[in-house]
Amino acid sequence: MDELTEALTRRMRELGIDVERSAHILEQLNAGAYDGIEPVRSTGVPEIDGDRIIDRRGPVKLTMDDSTYRTRLNTLAPEIPADRFGSVAGDERTLSNEDLITIGVLLYPYVSYGVLNGGSATSYGDEKKNRSFDTDLFGLYEAEFSEIAPQVTGKPKGITPAYINPDGSPGASFLELKIRMLLRAGQRYHDVAATVGVTPPHGTDGTALKPGLPMVEMTSLFTESALRDAYQTFPDSPILADFDAASVAAAVETAAEVQPLLAAMTHSEHGRPKQFFTDAYGKSGEPLGLPGGHGQNFQVLAPVYRKIHKLGKRLVYLGNVDNTGFTIDPVAVAMVALRDVQAGFDFAFRTAVDVKGGVLLYDQSGGLNCADIGSAIGKDEVFAAEAEGKRILFNCATGLFNLDHLVPRIDEVVEQLPMRISDQDKDAGRYSQAEQVTWEIIGMLDDTLIFGINKYRRFLAAKMLLEMFLTSGLHREQAREVQASVDDLADGLATVLREEYGLELKSGRWRPAG
Repeated sequence: MDELTEALTRRMRELGIDVERSAHILEQLNAGAYDGIEPVRSTGVPEIDGDRIIDRRGPVKLTMDDSTYRTRLNTLAPEIPADRFGSVAGDERTLSNEDLITIGVLLYPYVSYGVLNGGSATSYGDEKKNRSFDTDLFGLYEAEFSEIAPQVTGKPKGITPAYINPDGSPGASFLELKIRMLLRAGQRYHDVAATVGVTPPHGTDGTALKPGLPMVEMTSLFTESALRDAYQTFPDSPILADFDAASVAAAVETAAEVQPLLAAMTHSEHGRPKQFFTDAYGKSGEPLGLPGGHGQNFQVLAPVYRKIHKLGKRLVYLGNVDNTGFTIDPVAVAMVALRDVQAGFDFAFRTAVDVKGGVLLYDQSGGLNCADIGSAIGKDEVFAAEAEGKRILFNCATGLFNLDHLVPRIDEVVEQLPMRISDQDKDAGRYSQAEQVTWEIIGMLDDTLIFGINKYRRFLAAKMLLEMFLTSGLHREQAREVQASVDDLADGLATVLREEYGLELKSGRWRPAG
């Protein structure tokens, strides 16, 4: 390397840029490797068929070959008594919703729960972005926004309040709720295991496999330190006070990896071959590091996926940290495990306000995929499909991956997951960036389950601070005149806080029940 290249490389590393990965992407781009990546285009809207696309808003059942059921359950979890569940007719066994719930809970030790933490909550508390989200709603919540926004901006989203209490005080953080949910899952497992007479399984290291744990997480250079500091305080958290401090301390020992940055490249207006962008903020020789998208988790977390799989884990959940409805669903666990599919994904049934975002569709190859309304499928096509009785399913950014299938092909996923190159014109300058979208993996898989879920139970996400206020039911009467969905969102949150997180409303605040 000449002196300039060495200096540039050194500066990239100082900024947390993955130089080798960035160089590989740049080389592949200039070689035309990404030229054939087409935008996803819709060729139709899939229908609920009860087989691959399942309506999960109510009870479900699973009928499968009895021999396959026995073999699969015995291979996966030999401690679970297969004959105890379901009814047999001929060669088939039918499992009721209650059977699936019990089996799913008994499979919790083979599950790890994973979150994509994202970066700092900069956009979350940005006034311009929140105001543009809904000007009327911003006006209603302006006082609360002015108070809360400075407290959350710059912090990792996961350690900011997931809701506002009815008395107006900030509630528990997203990650406090996640840890609470996982500790409750452990309690539920041991209660059910004792009732059924199941001995908890052990991993290859000789220790008992913990339900949902270790929690898997992808952090960033900007959030890693703050998250570790926050986790040290969790044993003293009031929202976790009904668990012993040692259990909480063990739960926050996560299986984590830090997502490095990718180097920005020159804008397309400069043609090819592209180079690294080295004029960030007008400073000559200054590179720019950017997140590579949540799809980069398959590269960043590959060592974690391999490690927990070797330990004995067979399924891993993956979802965004800011979705309060993202909890472990025992029915989904049982169905993905027993049918031995590659993955299962949550999609919510479209409502009148859902006019932006990723939807389930058939792409140009004829397979299931996920792509945005507007770029891949027009609003008119959405409305026409609904007029025919079809239901549009919105991506909830939640996946349950079968590690037996994912781990052997993880390198292939990293290389083949579409790399999207886009031009940007921002304060740092005019440049190109590379990103991978996690949920485009759906288009790479041929044996998956799609769960059509209740949006108000499993998809309570907060991309903007205003959304968190709305879901909390803040100023509900006035909010109803601006956003009719406030009742469904607020009632859904209350149900989830009670049933999934074991909280109850006491003197205007959500606190541990009991």
